[in-house]
Amino acid sequence: MAREYPLEKLRNIGVIAHIDAGKTTTTERILFYTGKTYRIGSVDDGTTVTDWMEQERERGITIVSAAITTSWRDYQINLIDTPGHIDFTAEVQRSLRVLDGGVVVFDGVQGVEPQSETVWRQADRFNVPRICFVNKLDRVGADLEYSIQTIKDRLGANPIQMQIAIGKESEFKGAVNLLEMNAVIWNDDLGSNPEVHEIPENLRKFAEEKRAQLIEKVAELDDELTDKFINEQEITIDEIKRTLRKAVLANEATPVFCGSSLKNKGVQPLLDAIIDYLPSPVDVPAIKGTDPKTGDEIIRNADDDEPMSALIFKIVSDPYAGRMAYFRVYSGTIKQGLMAYNPTNEKKERIGRLIRVYADHREDVDEMHAGDIGAVLGFKSIVTGDTICEAHHPIVLERISFPEPVISVAIEPKTTADNEKMAKALQRLAEEDPTFRVHEDENTGQTIIEGMGELHLEIIVDRMFREFNVQANVGKPRVSYRETITKELPKVEYKYVKQTGGHGQYGHVVFSFKPLPQGSGVIFVNEIKGGSVPHDYFNAVEKGVHEAAESGVLAGYPLTDLQVTFFDGSYHEVDSSEMAFKMAAIFAFREGVEKAHPVLLEPIMRVEVNIPEEYLGDVLGQLNSRRAEITGIEMRHGNAQAVRAFVPLSEMSGYATELRSVTQGRGVFSMEYDHYTPLPENKASEVLH
Repeated sequence: MAREYPLEKLRNIGVIAHIDAGKTTTTERILFYTGKTYRIGSVDDGTTVTDWMEQERERGITIVSAAITTSWRDYQINLIDTPGHIDFTAEVQRSLRVLDGGVVVFDGVQGVEPQSETVWRQADRFNVPRICFVNKLDRVGADLEYSIQTIKDRLGANPIQMQIAIGKESEFKGAVNLLEMNAVIWNDDLGSNPEVHEIPENLRKFAEEKRAQLIEKVAELDDELTDKFINEQEITIDEIKRTLRKAVLANEATPVFCGSSLKNKGVQPLLDAIIDYLPSPVDVPAIKGTDPKTGDEIIRNADDDEPMSALIFKIVSDPYAGRMAYFRVYSGTIKQGLMAYNPTNEKKERIGRLIRVYADHREDVDEMHAGDIGAVLGFKSIVTGDTICEAHHPIVLERISFPEPVISVAIEPKTTADNEKMAKALQRLAEEDPTFRVHEDENTGQTIIEGMGELHLEIIVDRMFREFNVQANVGKPRVSYRETITKELPKVEYKYVKQTGGHGQYGHVVFSFKPLPQGSGVIFVNEIKGGSVPHDYFNAVEKGVHEAAESGVLAGYPLTDLQVTFFDGSYHEVDSSEMAFKMAAIFAFREGVEKAHPVLLEPIMRVEVNIPEEYLGDVLGQLNSRRAEITGIEMRHGNAQAVRAFVPLSEMSGYATELRSVTQGRGVFSMEYDHYTPLPENKASEVLH
C-alpha cells in the first residue's frame, strides 16, 4: 500500500496554550472546516470531539491530548489538542516531543498569560517551530496590538503580524490579509464561506503602514531580501512566504494571525498558514537515537526505506478497545502483524490492530509510514516513552523525562470488595500518566498516590470511580517532602555477618558520601579496584543503595541529591551472596545518611498572581505571611499587576479561597513546581513531630 500523501505534504502539529485561551474550540473549528465533523462541537455544551473524557466535557478543560488526522488543501494534518492546565504539564511535554510544529493560541484580552509562558518555554526546549493565533477578538477589551506586544516582551519572541482585525470587540467581522492586501470577511454564522473584499477605506492607510513593517521585518531575515529592500526593489509575495517559512523553521520568527474561533472567524487563514509555514517531517532534523548494545549514536531519516523506528508517546485505557498506545513513526514503515522489538525491556510484541484516529471514530489501516501518528492495540508490556523498532536494527530514541510529583494523598477503598479493583485501576492509570505514582506507605500500610497538584489527583480519583467503578475514601493532600545530606563523609563501612546452621551470610561494603547540587537525584559510583569484591555482587550493592534511598532516616521521605561511592569491601568464598551484599549496602547507606547531617527538603512553587492594582498591598501581605520570596512585580494591561514569587507548596493550601475573598473574586493565580529547598528548622520540627 503506497502512501496516500507524500512526506512533504504531511504536518504533525499541536495546538498549545494557556488554560481557557480557546485551544479546544480552535481544534474543533479546524476539524469542522476540513470536513472531519459535520456539526461544530462546543466546549460549553460538552459536545467537542477532542475532549472525549467525561470529566473534560463536564469541567470544560482538556486533560489528555487527543490525536486526530484530517486534511486541508491536499495536505494531511495530524492534530494534537493539548491541555493548558499546569497539573497536566506531562501531557503537553509528551505531545511536544512528537510534534513538528505548533499553533500557540493566545487570549486576545489577556495576551501572554503565565501558562502560555510555560508551554512556550517547553516548545523552545524541544525546538518546535510555531505560529501564533490571537483568539477571542470578539470579546470586550480584546486588543490585537497589545497581545502582539506581550508576545514580544514576555516571551522574547520575534512576532510578525500577518493580519489586522476588521471591527473591534463585538463588531469584529474579519481580517485584512497584509500579504495580499485584501479583506477577508465572514458573514455567515458557520463561517464556512469567507468572502474576499477590498480593504475598507478607514483601514487602508493603517494596513499600508503595517504591510511596510511586515516587509521590513521579513527582509531583515534574509541577506538577499535585505539588499532588495535597501535598493527599493519590489519583493514578491512568494519571496516573503519562502523567507518566512525558512525563519519559522529556524525558530527566528513567529507569524501572528487573528480571529475568534467561537464565532467561527479566522480559522481558514490559520489552516493555510499551518501548511505554508509549519514544517513537514522532511524539514525537521533527523531523529537521533542510541544503539542499545554499543551506546553509539544512530541517525534515522524520515524515509520509508529506512529501518522502522517509532516512539510511544501515550497510553490510553479505552473502555471498549483495551490498551491503546499512540505512537509517532520516525522512520520506515510499520505494518500490521509485524513483530516489533522494544529495546528497553528486550521483548518482542506483535502489532495487532493499527488505527488511524479521527476524534471519536477510528479507521483500521494495514500500514503506516514515516512521519505518521497513529495508535496500536494489543501491546501488553509497553509504557510511555518506549521505542519500538526492528529487532535486527535496534535503536533507543531519547526517553521523555517528566517532573517529580509534588503532592500526595492517602487513598483506601470503601469496601473490601473494591480492594483488588482499586489496585488494578491505579496500576492502569499510572501506566497512562507518568507524573502519577502509586506506592504503599511502609509504616501505615496505606496506599499513597502522588501527582502534580490537587486537580490532577482529583481527576484521577474521579476517573477511578467512573471508568473502573471503584469507590474510594481520600485523605487530605500532603506535601511530598524529600531528604538529603549536607555533609561529606569520607568513609562508612558495614559488615553484614550472620552465622546459622549450614551456610552463613557475609557481605562487607565501604562507602563514601557527598552532597550534590539540586536535581541530581541519587548517584551510585563504583570504584572497586583489584577485585576486593567480585563483579557478581556489584548489582546487588547498587540495588541495595537505591532501595534504601526510597525511605530516608528523618521521616521516611525519599532521599535525593547525593552521591554514594562504593570503593572497598571484602567477601567470603562460601558465605557471600547477592542477598548479603544487598543487606550490607542498605545498612551502610542508612548509617552513612544518619552521620551526614540529613535535612528535609520542601517543594517550592513558582507562583504568579494577577490582580487589580488596588489590592496589591493586601496580596503582598498574604504572600509574605506564607513564607513567599517575591521575585518581581510588573504592570499588566488595564491597570492590573502581576506579582511573581517562589512559595513553599505547604503554604499554598487554601490560597485560592483567600485570594478570592481579598480581591472580591478578581484575582487569579497560577503555580507550577520549580525546585526543592531545605526546610527552615522550626518548620522541619513541625513536620517531624
